[in-house]
Amino acid sequence: MEAITLFPEGYVASRVTGITVEVAVGIHPWERFPERPNLLSVDVEMFVPVEAVQPSAEGIVDYDPIRRLVKSWSGRGHVEYLETLAEEALAEVFRDARVKAARIRIMKRQIFPESEGAGIELFRRRA
Repeated sequence: MEAITLFPEGYVASRVTGITVEVAVGIHPWERFPERPNLLSVDVEMFVPVEAVQPSAEGIVDYDPIRRLVKSWSGRGHVEYLETLAEEALAEVFRDARVKAARIRIMKRQIFPESEGAGIELFRRRA
């Protein structure tokens, strides 16, 4: 779904792309060794109606909280599903009441030798 469909008057998309972090994640047997965490690449897009954003420190969407959350994943125990991490990221993004929709992409880099990665994309509108 295109954001312009959600916000015909316009929107601001705050993006953080390519955050990399090593996380013990996956259901395959080879992903369960703590000494071999998966390298994840995380992209986050936060969609805000244009009228809700102002050109000031208080009026912009701060992407530091989501960056800090993603970086904190490296110190946690094993997680089976990328969807668990994506839901955590969505919860953090939606703490800002102005964010009306968000897209989270999480890729396991270097998971298969014949591909750049495998992963998920989760898009959700605020309920």
